[in-house]
Amino acid sequence: MESYEPERLSSARLAAMRRSLTSGRGALTRRSLLRASGMGALALGGITTLGACGIPPAGRADAQAASDDHSAEEKEVTFSNWTEYMDVSEDEKGRPTLEAFTQRTGIKVKYTEDINDNVEFFGKIKPQLAAGQNTGRDLICVTDWLAARIIRLGWAQKLDPSNLPHAFANVSAQFRTPDWDPGRAYSYPWTGIPTVIAYNVKATGGRKVDSVTQLLDDPKLKGRVSFLSEMRDTIGMTLLDQGKDPGKFTDTDFDGAIGRLQKAVDKKQIRRFTGNDYTADLSKGDIAACVGWAGDVIQLQADNPDIRFAIPAAGYITSSDNLLVPAQARHKTNAEKLIDHYYEPPVAAQLAAYINYVCPVDGVRDELAKIDASMASNTLILPDKEMAAKSRSFRSLSTKEETAFEEKFAKLIGA
Repeated sequence: MESYEPERLSSARLAAMRRSLTSGRGALTRRSLLRASGMGALALGGITTLGACGIPPAGRADAQAASDDHSAEEKEVTFSNWTEYMDVSEDEKGRPTLEAFTQRTGIKVKYTEDINDNVEFFGKIKPQLAAGQNTGRDLICVTDWLAARIIRLGWAQKLDPSNLPHAFANVSAQFRTPDWDPGRAYSYPWTGIPTVIAYNVKATGGRKVDSVTQLLDDPKLKGRVSFLSEMRDTIGMTLLDQGKDPGKFTDTDFDGAIGRLQKAVDKKQIRRFTGNDYTADLSKGDIAACVGWAGDVIQLQADNPDIRFAIPAAGYITSSDNLLVPAQARHKTNAEKLIDHYYEPPVAAQLAAYINYVCPVDGVRDELAKIDASMASNTLILPDKEMAAKSRSFRSLSTKEETAFEEKFAKLIGA
């Protein structure tokens, strides 16, 4: 288990956080990625304070994550999630899948949309976790790298499989064994977030763009290509294109990917590195092709039939947002029952139909087709076997690695 120590963030890591918060995934809403006008932006001064000062160590590393479970006598559960990451009724006054859970189990859900960014949220709950105190939350939803860290620090409770029969049986193979939580002992995925190649077929003159090599070398795309300012997405996709596994790469592999991208920067093949602000340029055709997020593609295609996507033969990167029960939570069993609720196919389909992200639950296709046949056939929501087989995850990084890699990446993109 990783011991907890306050950390001082390098300038490169602080810059990476700023990019994520202002234009990257940290700035995106979970329903309409095109409405990313500052959602979840944390004041940059706040980041600096958090990174520079840390939280004083409190001997938390050797404490047990588990606490007394009051689920039986207290029929409630507190769930913290991202903004617009839950289905809402047509009159916008209710949350149908949560209400169905309460009706069936008698467990009331206090649902709070208080996660706007991983860094900001971790800053909220870290003092209590470090002190061995209850955060006031029974269930949280955080992105894979933060989930990994919380688990390593011993700040997540191990889940009881007997309370998770649907989750255990139905979690999709591509999400079943992340390197940071093999077998899903501490977490279950809420959604998957694929990184794909997106292109404007009108801007490419009708040509398909389906590889990172094409983005980096095709002279007809020169100056009209963008990559993401999120290191794991851009480097991960480049590693795959070079025949390397993002889940097992070495320092030499990372440097090779940096060098490959640097050549494209030097010859002005790459127009710029962006957060989700590439969407406007892609829709207009100023950017012909790019590395982007699948959620953007779904939203853009609704308004522009020229927007297409491709899954490279070499594979693609998928990250995930994940459900965990934090240390000292009062209602662990109730939280586990809520997790399991969202792994029943009819419920999972209802959620997927609303939020339009990759559903990590097997067996939802027929249920989703009852709601919207086009969604059931959309591989950006329900990857087929061929697409799922190409999915890869960026491996967990140590603090030392993350600092070194972010510094090299920041130099590449001019951050």
